[in-house]
Amino acid sequence: MDATDSSRRALVVGLGISGIATALRLRQIGWTPVIVERATARRSGGYFIALFGAGRAAAGRLGILDRLTDRDPDGDSYDIDRAGRRRPGLSFKDFPGQPWMMTRGDVEEAAFAALPSDVEIRYATMPTRIEQDTDGVNVTLATTAGTEVTERFDLVVGADGLRSTVRRLVFGPDEHHLRPMNCMAVAYQLPGALPGHHQGDCVILMEHRRSMWIFPFKDRPPTVLLSYYTDDVAAEFTRPMAERVREVFGPEPTGRSLGAALDALESAEHVLFDSVEQVHMPRWHRGRVVLVGDAAWCVTLYAGMGASTGLAGADLLGTMLARHPHSVTKALARWERHLRSPIDDLQGNGLQMRSLFVPVTLAELTRRKVMVRAGRLPVISRLFIRWQEKAGRMKETDFAHPDFAGFGPARPAHAHA
Repeated sequence: MDATDSSRRALVVGLGISGIATALRLRQIGWTPVIVERATARRSGGYFIALFGAGRAAAGRLGILDRLTDRDPDGDSYDIDRAGRRRPGLSFKDFPGQPWMMTRGDVEEAAFAALPSDVEIRYATMPTRIEQDTDGVNVTLATTAGTEVTERFDLVVGADGLRSTVRRLVFGPDEHHLRPMNCMAVAYQLPGALPGHHQGDCVILMEHRRSMWIFPFKDRPPTVLLSYYTDDVAAEFTRPMAERVREVFGPEPTGRSLGAALDALESAEHVLFDSVEQVHMPRWHRGRVVLVGDAAWCVTLYAGMGASTGLAGADLLGTMLARHPHSVTKALARWERHLRSPIDDLQGNGLQMRSLFVPVTLAELTRRKVMVRAGRLPVISRLFIRWQEKAGRMKETDFAHPDFAGFGPARPAHAHA
């Protein structure tokens, strides 16, 4: 029988969006969360994210929505080529849904600011052993300084990302769960606008097996996403990053815009360089250990729902634990049953959207060019919106609300039930 007061302790592994939101929600329902983070300090900055209605509804219940701002600059969108020619292009406004554009750091900062100051955070610390029984979980925690301690918790939450340590310790090696999409993503901040463009412009260079997207913000420099296809993901990490990226986008002359983006990569302070992979698991929980966010499902940045599903998963986890105060395992089972169908659909959307970000075949590249050029025609525009209608409904619907029963009309994004 589980305790019913603040003596219930939860270990939250990871100080990203999912981890901070989970700790915040657990504290809201009376638990005592302890956060451990591999890094020596909290991250700052971060690349672009889109926060859809599902994420904003969860942010409202977590008490952080008022700290978030849509940074969409409402500028123009262009498809360009290396020679500098440009024509009207796609932007996030062309997709169903009404995402707020911001950086990952915006969401992390908002959630961290709402976290009570007495919540314990241990940096440079990671679990090395997790053993559980029916009444609790024994976790061995090691620091980078070489110290080690074993503590007991009522719940362990792995919110430690795509290559989760908790998942590896409890559910098995990464290769059992990661599904590579054979694409690489390189994301970083630009010092300013691309040559020949305004800082508020969305700029897209789309080529066979490679692309550049520039995401603008209202009050800060734009960020860039370089994506490319690879036949050997492992080999991508054996070369210096900037050298490999330049090789991928060669040997043709870069032109002014791509050249400026590649130059900025070499001096960028923070760079995401990683393979694009989804996590597929038959179960997201085992006993008293549960995975949340990218550690559990990773819909990929092509779906645009990483931050939203992280907030939604954390929010609903606290709701289910509060509804089942005498059984952690029952709460986790109900939580997973509630989320499984919407997450499966969003993962499918991530696979579908890959062709819009990285056309792997010439047929995909041709189809995208035709779609963009004809997209200003009312008939074609309606067909595109219809194609993405279900995805838009999924992303705007508050599927983390405890009364969610399937995708029908979207619950308003401002719902604070």
